[in-house]
Amino acid sequence: MSRITIFDTTLRDGAQGEGISFSVEDKVKIARKLDEFGVDYIEGGWPGSNPKDIEFFKHIARVKFKNSKMVSFGCTRRPRHTAESDPLIRNLVESGTPVIALFGKAWDFHVTDALRCPLEQNLDMIHDSVKYLKSLGREVIFDAEHFFDGCKANEEYALKSLQAAADAGADALVLCDTNGGSLPMEVRDITSLVCSRFKTPIGAHIHNDSGMAIANTVTAVRAGAVHVQGTINGYGERCGNANLCAIIPILELKLGHRCLPPGKLEEITEVSRFVDEVANLVPDERQPFVGKCAFAHKAGMHVDAVTKHESTYEHVTPESVGNDRRLLVSELSGGSTVVQKAAKIGIDLTKGSPEVKAALDTVAHLEHNGYSFDGAEASFELLLRKSLGMYRKLFDLKGFRVIIEKRGPEEEPITEATLKICVDGKEAFTVAEGDGPVHALDNALRLALKQFYGKELAKIKLTDFKVRVVNTRAGTAAKVRTVIESMDSEDSWSTVGVSTNIIEASWSALADSVEYGLLRHLPK
Repeated sequence: MSRITIFDTTLRDGAQGEGISFSVEDKVKIARKLDEFGVDYIEGGWPGSNPKDIEFFKHIARVKFKNSKMVSFGCTRRPRHTAESDPLIRNLVESGTPVIALFGKAWDFHVTDALRCPLEQNLDMIHDSVKYLKSLGREVIFDAEHFFDGCKANEEYALKSLQAAADAGADALVLCDTNGGSLPMEVRDITSLVCSRFKTPIGAHIHNDSGMAIANTVTAVRAGAVHVQGTINGYGERCGNANLCAIIPILELKLGHRCLPPGKLEEITEVSRFVDEVANLVPDERQPFVGKCAFAHKAGMHVDAVTKHESTYEHVTPESVGNDRRLLVSELSGGSTVVQKAAKIGIDLTKGSPEVKAALDTVAHLEHNGYSFDGAEASFELLLRKSLGMYRKLFDLKGFRVIIEKRGPEEEPITEATLKICVDGKEAFTVAEGDGPVHALDNALRLALKQFYGKELAKIKLTDFKVRVVNTRAGTAAKVRTVIESMDSEDSWSTVGVSTNIIEASWSALADSVEYGLLRHLPK
C-alpha cells in the first residue's frame, strides 16, 4: 500500500470561493479539526495579502499540531527584487510556518503577457526563491501554476520551470490545472511524462471548471503523483477545487493507498459537515460518500435487495466513511422499507403483513396529495405508529388564529398567534408574537405545552423551515408542502405538512415536530 500525502487548502484556496468568508476564529477551528483528522499539510493563507491572514498566522503559531504541518502560501520573487529583499518573500518567512508553498509561472504565455518579463528571468525567479527559502531550513512545495496548459502550449518551457525548482532543492513539484480545463487523458499523459523526468515527488492541484477535478486528481495519482492538493467539500474559486471528501475515500477504499492515519477515514463525513457548519453553508446532500443522500434508497426493489446484501446497491459501506444508510419511504417503496423502518423503532413486522400493506397504501395516498416522506422520517414514524395502534396522542388542537398586521410602509409586519389546545381534558389558551406565522405558532404552542411538558419541551429546538409549491400550475391556489427540521442534544428530525393554506400546512408539520420530540423524551 503506497502513501499519498494530503495537502488541504480549504483555508486558502477554498476561502476564495463565492459565499465563503472565514473569520480568524473559524480558520483556527478548521485547522484544529483537520489536524485531528490527520491531513499532512494545512495551507493557512497568504501572509501579508490581508490583515486576516496576518492575524491567523499569529494565532496558529501558538497551536501545537499532532499530525499536520502548517503551510504559508505565496509567490516567487518579483522581477525587480532579490529573494532576500522581496517583501512578499519576507512575509512568508516571518509567518513562521515550517512549510512554504511557493507558486511560479509554468506557462510561457503568462510570463510574457502577465508578468511581462523575459522567459529566462522567470526561471531565475523560481530558482532563487526556492533556494533562498531552503537555505533558511524551510520545506518548500513548488506549485507550478497553469502547468497543464503551459505544457500543452510549450512543453519544453513548462518542464524547465519544474527543473528550476528541483535544482534549487524543492521538496515537491505540484502540477496545477489552474484554469480547470484539462481532461483526464491529458492529465495522465503529462503527469506520466513529468514523473519519468524527475526524482522529486510529484503532486497535483486541480480545479473543477470542467467538472473533472476528482477524476483528474485520481488520474494523476494513477500516473505517478504522490501528493494531492484539494479542499474539504470542493470549496474554491469559480467551480471549486478538487474535493478531498471524494478523493480520499477513492484513493483509500478503491485504489489501496494510505492517505490518513488508521481509522480516520470513518471521520470524513463528520469533517465535511463540521466545515460546512463553520462556513455557514448548507451541506450538499448529494455529495458522494459524505452527503445525506449518498446511501439513501427509495425504490422498493433497491431497498429489498440492499437489506439482503448491501453491495447490491452500495459501492462501499456507509460505515467506512462515517455515513448512514437511509431507507426512504414513498409511493415507490416496498414492504421491505416499512419493515426496516419499523425495526429501527423496535416494531417487528413481516413484509407481507396487513399492517405493512395498510401503511404503504396510506403513504401512496398522501404522496398523491402532495406529501413527501423522503426528508420527513419523523412524520412517517408517527404515521406508522397511528396505523399500528401504537400512537400516544399528547395534545388536541381546539383552534388557532394567526394575525399579520402591517402598520406602515417602513414598519416591519407584526405577527400574533392565538392558540387553544387540550391535554388530558385540561385546556390551555395562549397568545404569542413571532417573526412570522410559523415562529408565532411555535411560540404559542410552547407556551401552551409548557405547563404539561416543560422539562421535555426545553430540549427541543426548531432549526429550519422550508416551503415548496406542489402543483405550480394552480398559481396562488396551489398546494404547498412545508418541512420543519428540529433537534435536541442527541439528534435531528424532519416533519411535513401539506395544504392549500400555508399556515395549515405549517401547523401540521409543527405539531408533528413537537409531538415527535416530546415522545423521544417522555417515559415510554
